[in-house]
Amino acid sequence: MLNLLLARHAQSEWNALGRWQGQSDPPLSELGWAQARAAGLNAGVFDAIMASTLERARNTATVISEATGVGPVLVDERLMERQAGEYQGLTKDEIEGRWPGNLAARIWPPGWESDDDLVARAREAIDEIYLRTAGSGEVLIVTHGGLIYAIEEHLGENRGRIPNLGGCWIHHDGKRWKLGERIELAPDDITLDTDRDAV
Repeated sequence: MLNLLLARHAQSEWNALGRWQGQSDPPLSELGWAQARAAGLNAGVFDAIMASTLERARNTATVISEATGVGPVLVDERLMERQAGEYQGLTKDEIEGRWPGNLAARIWPPGWESDDDLVARAREAIDEIYLRTAGSGEVLIVTHGGLIYAIEEHLGENRGRIPNLGGCWIHHDGKRWKLGERIELAPDDITLDTDRDAV
């Protein structure tokens, strides 16, 4: 059986400000670096670690890789966050100010990547992992909330928000992908340690 843990990256500077990121590429916040270090201690054993090409996911994966001794981190642009069009870089209040009621009505702006397109590219990536691993092993994929939500819904369940360094297991039993449990790789009570050289 192949077991994939889809984990949301650690907190970015835009997460801290409440800004929609999409495929914009802000760095990890200081808390995000601390979360990534904590996740490295909690991650468990994996055969491989993969990540989105976006800095917040790639750096989170690198910290976990260094802590666990599993690497190098393999990156794949198909694991990137959804393109959020004109919402990228804006807070919810700013979006509401410019397009009143659109968020509540789930009206998406020009340039928004549909669920179908997001799932199609994510499925292409994870199906390729299945083939490369001959359907066996444990792989950590550091990716993004929007991608995780889309995959969960595609596999039959809308579970709502996932925190930074929350994760969702998916399993391939040789016939199909199945949704597993959610876990958290970093505890809520992270002590902020800004010494990145210790990583």
